[in-house]
Amino acid sequence: MTKQGKVYLIGAGPGDPGLLSIKAMECLKAADAVVYDRLADPRILSYARPDAEMVYVGKASANHTMRQPDINKLLVKLAAEGKTVARLKGGDPFVFGRGGEEAIELLEAGLPFEFVPGVTSAIAVAEYAGIPVTHRHVATSFAVITGHEDPTKGESTINWQGLATGVDTLVFLMGVENIPKITQKLIENGRAADTPAAVIRWGTHPEQQTLVTTVGNAAADVAAAGLKPPAIFIVGNVVKLREQLRWYDNKPLFGKTVVVTRARAQASDLTRALEAEGAKVIEAPAIKIVPPETYAPLDEAIKNISTYKWVVLTSANGVRAFFARLNAAGLDARALAGVKLAAIGCGTAKTLAGFGITADLVPCTYKAEELAEALAPQLAKGDKVLIPRAKEAREVLPEMLRELGAQVDVITAYETAAVCDNAAELITALQNKEVDMVTFTSSSTVTNFLKVLGGNKELLDGIACAAIGPVTAATCNKNGITPAVTAGTFTIAGLTDAIKSYYTKE
Repeated sequence: MTKQGKVYLIGAGPGDPGLLSIKAMECLKAADAVVYDRLADPRILSYARPDAEMVYVGKASANHTMRQPDINKLLVKLAAEGKTVARLKGGDPFVFGRGGEEAIELLEAGLPFEFVPGVTSAIAVAEYAGIPVTHRHVATSFAVITGHEDPTKGESTINWQGLATGVDTLVFLMGVENIPKITQKLIENGRAADTPAAVIRWGTHPEQQTLVTTVGNAAADVAAAGLKPPAIFIVGNVVKLREQLRWYDNKPLFGKTVVVTRARAQASDLTRALEAEGAKVIEAPAIKIVPPETYAPLDEAIKNISTYKWVVLTSANGVRAFFARLNAAGLDARALAGVKLAAIGCGTAKTLAGFGITADLVPCTYKAEELAEALAPQLAKGDKVLIPRAKEAREVLPEMLRELGAQVDVITAYETAAVCDNAAELITALQNKEVDMVTFTSSSTVTNFLKVLGGNKELLDGIACAAIGPVTAATCNKNGITPAVTAGTFTIAGLTDAIKSYYTKE
């Protein structure tokens, strides 16, 4: 029996990927094909299956990748082939999203569809600018109006007379290019020229721009500022509330573009932390965690794990690699009974806790020297210590432990490789001075990042660099990079706080 296709007409929201609904995410994960617009954030698209067919049909003013009738036909074709289709649209499918037109075409073809509502930019973008569309003491009504009517209609069907004075708050979508006409119509029909207004471009994105003006001055102010789509135009006394309710574009890192060089699997923690403070983040992983040439030495150590007094874990990656091999041997945490575990810092300890084990030792400061000093009172001469770690790492810790009389086995649990899928995009951003800061979370991110740049260290001229701690900072200095920021607490939270302090003081 042939599988019946179905189309989910999904609202992706106004831009911030965190505003995507759970149902929309689930539909994306199940889709055989994803048909998406230009406003869909790449992180939203990442929910799609790796094998899903991805079709871009983005439309900008006077620049259509695919015209609407062709999009309708494409949806019918894909569903008729028995595919589950996620039709991803900015905002909400029913708020000037042409979702109704697409659904009617599917209905006429006898194909099933569902609507998945999205957060509309008409409300969310205004909220991100600190402008409520209603307020008990200011506005008890609002209207959402297209700023770009169907050009085939011949004449406008907007009731300008009713809108101009009959509704407290007016929100025009897709209307930036028509603001001269919109404001003219409003004034002609009785709206006072000094009525507060605002234009918000790229709302809910880190690039958000907000221009506060009046109905009478809006056209000239927008032209002077050079504001282009995508943007909304909001009219009404609620705009005055922005002074009190502004919350998004006054975050400490708003307007700053920060490069995160961590391995992609780990980058999200730092990305989320920086974005929570308002930064625009470019993820440019300089390293990739890869298996060692052979697991034989680590597997042999795990086979004899009971002979070790301590297992010392110097990174979250080391924890994951160690437990992966423990599992491959058919063992679990019970095999570590009688063995003590040390973690170099709270991040490593947290990863260890994820495997059900509380570290026996975590030094106050997260450096190899402090870890060795903390271990010293607990080691007797001849005690065996296992350190599963990256292939390339500092020798300070094993050397200090050997000086204490311990038998230390340093075994490669994983390696790091230089990799950056978006190297061209990163280099272009650096060349154009569109980056404010580059973050380094380990020595390997420093050396591999420079490899990604092809040794062109001058691309970092005038760009601040931040190191997660003194060891990483030392690697920066060794390579001719002077960090503007070195975190005092060597964690993602510590690095984020140090970056905030740097820009707050600046």
